[in-house]
Amino acid sequence: MSTDLHSNSQPSRSLVLKELFLFFFRFGATAFGGPAAHIAMMEQELVRKRKWISSDQYLDFLGATNLIPGPNSTEMALHIGQHRAGWQGLLVAGISFVFPAAAITLGCAWFYVHFSALPQTAALFYGIKPVVISIMMQALWSLSKSAVKSKFLAGLGLAAVFFNGMGGGELLVLLCAGTVSLTAYWIETKQGPKTAGSSLAALPGIKVFAVTGGATSAVVAVGLLPLFLFFLKVGSVLYGSGYVLLAFLRGDLVDHWHWLSESQLLDAFAVGQITPGPGFTTATFIGYLLGGVKGATLSTVGIFLPAFFFVSISGPLIPKIRKIPAAGAFLDGVVVASLALMAVVTTLLMKSALIDLPALALTAMSLALLLRYKINSSWLVLFGGVIGLLLKG
Repeated sequence: MSTDLHSNSQPSRSLVLKELFLFFFRFGATAFGGPAAHIAMMEQELVRKRKWISSDQYLDFLGATNLIPGPNSTEMALHIGQHRAGWQGLLVAGISFVFPAAAITLGCAWFYVHFSALPQTAALFYGIKPVVISIMMQALWSLSKSAVKSKFLAGLGLAAVFFNGMGGGELLVLLCAGTVSLTAYWIETKQGPKTAGSSLAALPGIKVFAVTGGATSAVVAVGLLPLFLFFLKVGSVLYGSGYVLLAFLRGDLVDHWHWLSESQLLDAFAVGQITPGPGFTTATFIGYLLGGVKGATLSTVGIFLPAFFFVSISGPLIPKIRKIPAAGAFLDGVVVASLALMAVVTTLLMKSALIDLPALALTAMSLALLLRYKINSSWLVLFGGVIGLLLKG
């Protein structure tokens, strides 16, 4: 629980919960661009503008979310909610963020089932993508000033970019960076691994979660309980980008169980990517296709429930971990590597977003507005969408 609530000069718990609800509900309904963009937007809004959390705390939470399975931006919302108002804040922030995104995805699923098509979104995202790039660039610059504390950490970040670019998996990059940073700490302080390593026993969530296959037999009729249990498993073990989610779903839902066709799965994945909020709402779309509104509800609860569990048990440990010198050194490496992965994602997105001079101009203008006037990033995204419709609609 955040100590902010124990001060008489701070707002009451009910006011804090209201603030969490209003922010994350709006954010879940308007935040496009995927986890990296969401994390950048939250940094802009909650660290620098509202000052709900310090930059150092935000970076620690960022490192922690990268070390546990599940949707990173949702887990960041949960951490911030828990930091502000304990378990009540965790529930309010998480549900407020997921609900509007899931509701929008459910609407798309209804449209898809009844009209066998998805709305055209190319013009909308032509304008949104350049704005998202500017938000990510601004966040990278801001967060790096706190995370890169030495030339060693700067070099470690560059090495993480190179390693990931050569095909190194995200979790492997994070663990290697943390291990290198911890080793450097041991050398500098002349502590052996046995002495310093004993203080790492409290590190939360530093495990490799394997992505495994589904059932061994085909299922013709889809029941609500199997649907819920399948997505509960996905949320419990899945680590990686949205493309890892797509591969995981394809292996079970298309190849093993034949619940969906290839085309239906791709459409479901596309909706999860183009709607605001967490991309894991792909589960909402699939759940509606297979079980109507009840199926959508159970699938959504199943895939997001593990994130609430993992954050609830790891969040309170992070401040204590930071106070342990050896654990803090490990976390420093993880944080720098997390920013390196975010930089890689930003670079990849630039290739598809900055396709012509108007898109470049929109990115430059958005970045200037963010740096000069600290404009609300969600409204800036909506503005980009309007510009896209005007130019390409």
